Amino acid sequence: MTDNTDSAWPNSPPAVGESARLSRTVEREDIEKFSEISGDFNPLHYDEAAAEASQFGELVVQGGITSAILNAVVAQELPGPGTVFLNVDWNFEAPVRPGETITGIVEVTDVRTDKPITEMETRVVRDDDVTALEGTAVCYTMDVTQEST
Repeated sequence: MTDNTDSAWPNSPPAVGESARLSRTVEREDIEKFSEISGDFNPLHYDEAAAEASQFGELVVQGGITSAILNAVVAQELPGPGTVFLNVDWNFEAPVRPGETITGIVEVTDVRTDKPITEMETRVVRDDDVTALEGTAVCYTMDVTQEST
């Protein structure tokens, strides 16, 4: 990251071309937890017979689980803590199945200097190198440092 103490950024802004990634293995328990939070109990996530009869051929995880790895990348890695999505434009290209490891990848394509806003290319790749999700995102980074009084 470049140093820019006069910028609108709480810390130094990221640089165009900078990238980050995080990986995690998606488990069956993730489907259950996500269903509890979202109310998504689609048979494609639970009913093996229904999933096998579908074009997927087996159980798949919810898209919200697939995309969640990107939340972690932007909030933990790049641009980092205090970052939230303002806009996303994602296409789901292939399913993710329980037991697969997914990697969320972001690359900075534009950085505003008047506001802490970053545009990024985003992608989620399965452990077999198949792209499960791809698209773009616009992020805003807030100052989350706590000053002691």
